[in-house]
Amino acid sequence: MTATAAPQVLMPGAYPEWDMAPMQAQYTLHRLWEAPDRQAFIAEHAPGIRAVATRGELGASGELIAALPNLELVACYGVGTDGIDLAACRARGIRVTNTPDVLNGDVADLAVGLTLALQRRIPASDAFVRSGAWAQGPMALATRVFGQRVGIAGFGRIGSTIARRLSGFDMELAYFSRTPKADSPLRHFASLPAMADWCDVLIVILPGGEATRGIVDAEVLTALGPRGWLVNVSRGTTVDEGALLQALEGRRIAGAALDVFLNEPRIDPRFAALDNVVLHPHHGSGTEETRRAMGALVRRNLEAHFAGRPLVTPVP
Repeated sequence: MTATAAPQVLMPGAYPEWDMAPMQAQYTLHRLWEAPDRQAFIAEHAPGIRAVATRGELGASGELIAALPNLELVACYGVGTDGIDLAACRARGIRVTNTPDVLNGDVADLAVGLTLALQRRIPASDAFVRSGAWAQGPMALATRVFGQRVGIAGFGRIGSTIARRLSGFDMELAYFSRTPKADSPLRHFASLPAMADWCDVLIVILPGGEATRGIVDAEVLTALGPRGWLVNVSRGTTVDEGALLQALEGRRIAGAALDVFLNEPRIDPRFAALDNVVLHPHHGSGTEETRRAMGALVRRNLEAHFAGRPLVTPVP
C-alpha cells in the first residue's frame, strides 16, 4: 500500500527552528525565501501546494494566491492580516487563520514599557550613565507617567489589555473605536482628533489596512500638541509618517515611541537623528514564550485543516 504523500506547504519566510523542525516532519515545505528565482519556483511547485504558512509582515498577495490553483489555506504567524488579500481568498473559498490572543500580553507590556521609556527617558538615561556624563552633573528632568490621561486608539483584545495594565498607574483612560464597548466603563471617543486633544499620551493599537491608513494624521498630531506623546504598537501604516516626522522635528509634539514604521526594516533615517523618540524593531510579540505559542497555533491550524477538523482560529 502506498503511503499518503505529505501535504505541500509554501513558506514565504522562515519560522523559528522550533517550528520548522516539526513542520518539516509533517509536510513537504517549499522554502520560497531560498529560491533564487521565486516566480520560477512557484510555477514549478504551484500545482501541489495546498497551504501557505506565512508571517504577518510577509502576508500573501493576490498575485501569489492567483498563482496557486489548489490553495486551500493561508495560515498566518501573527495577528495582522492586512498583508493577506482576504478578498481573493474569500472569492475562491480559501480559509485564513491567524494567531490572536497569545500575543496580547506581550504587546500590551511593550506599549506600557515604551510609554515609560519615552517619558522617563530610559534609553537616554542609560546612555548618560554609560558615557560618563553623570560625573559632570545631573541629567535633565523627565516627565511623570502616573496620573496622566491616556487615549487608546483601538480597543480590541490588545487595546483592552493595555488599559488593564495602565489601570495600575492611576491614569485616566479613554479609547477610540467605531462603536462603544458595552462592557467597558472607560470613556469612549468617536473622534480620534477629539481624543488626541483630551489625552497626554496617545497609544495606537489599530489594525492595519486601508480603513486605518494614515488615520493618525497632521490633524491628530496637532490636537495632541507640544505636550503630548505618541506610542505606536500597531502598524506603520496607521500613522502619516511624513506628518509625524515634521511634528517631531518641529517639537509640535513632545515625542514618540515607535515599534512600527513604514518601509521596515529600512526606516526613514530622519528618525535616528531625533532625540525625542524611542525606536523599537517591530518586536511587540518578541518573547520566546509568545513566539513558541504563535508557532504552535499555526501548526494546530494546519493540522486541523488537513485532518478535516474545524480550524482553531479562523479569520472571518
